[in-house]
Amino acid sequence: MDGKNNVNNINNFDDTDDFDDTDDFDDEMFANLDASTCATISTPDFHGYRSGFVAVVGRPNVGKSTLMNALIGTQIAIASSRPETTRKAIRGIVTTDNAQMVLVDTPGIHRPRTLLGQRLNDIVDESLADVDAIAFLLPADQEIGPGDRRILSRLRSDFAKKDEKGNWTWKVPLIGIVTKIDTLSRSELVTHLLQIQQFADFTDIVPVSALERDNVDEVKNVLIQNLPEGPQMYPADQLSEESTESMISELIRGAFLEELDDELPHSLAVVVDDIVYPGDGEDTQYEDNKAHVLVSVYVERDSQKPIIIGHRAEHLVRVKKRLRTAVNRITGTKAVLELHVKVAKGWQSDPKKLERLGF
Repeated sequence: MDGKNNVNNINNFDDTDDFDDTDDFDDEMFANLDASTCATISTPDFHGYRSGFVAVVGRPNVGKSTLMNALIGTQIAIASSRPETTRKAIRGIVTTDNAQMVLVDTPGIHRPRTLLGQRLNDIVDESLADVDAIAFLLPADQEIGPGDRRILSRLRSDFAKKDEKGNWTWKVPLIGIVTKIDTLSRSELVTHLLQIQQFADFTDIVPVSALERDNVDEVKNVLIQNLPEGPQMYPADQLSEESTESMISELIRGAFLEELDDELPHSLAVVVDDIVYPGDGEDTQYEDNKAHVLVSVYVERDSQKPIIIGHRAEHLVRVKKRLRTAVNRITGTKAVLELHVKVAKGWQSDPKKLERLGF
């Protein structure tokens, strides 16, 4: 992009072989390579095609999953009003005619209060290891706070260096994404954007309302423009790196979060134990020509089970109904969700239980 601190569209929101050093190579073999052969082993020309990984970072509940779903065009990450909803690095894929972008939706960076919280921060570190650009989300409806400064400091320690004049130079582009712009008037938004411009040396700053789909295409274009040239890495119709089991478990957890609102603590974990497809083996107990998704829903205390289940299993019934279409789409056939609520006492602070639950 042209220069730093470029605020976009403020006025328009519309296994290898081991070689020994003593190995003898035939110099004549290399001397006799013609030009066409050399061309085939040179650095490839991608003709302007761009590809790479973009880490989506920010405090909890700034709209990371909502924006990611909007960019991809379908729900692959839980989008909830509750903070600390995302618990793993969800990878979504955006493919256009001239680019492929892999978005890595990370858990919100926060001060951990449990071993689970520390594991979530570790996931963020792993997700940032080899990215080509970073999208730093800052909500328009909140002032820049200590959490944002802590994230910026963390990013600078890994991805920037300071020159003798005190200016920061980024190793990868840092894009400021200002979310939830529908909550401010135009004049309020301009003031807020100027504050964000002073906050960090962003390569670009883009305002967006993912819920209203306002400026989503501009976010996509800016992120792609900041990727390096490279090859297409995934089939054009692939939208996620997530397994079928992972996508279904996240959808179920998100449905419970919405269904139970403030009743449900963050001690809920969901594991898809098995998916039995029609025709899977001769000994299957199912004869209804449907996929049966066997799911364990874990809570930390016995007293939480009735909250999850509800009176006459009403919560389980509503979650199944809410997800019927999505689970059918993911499995590729008509499916039945079998939800079993179990107790894993104190799992958020138990290393062995965390590992069994996929953390």
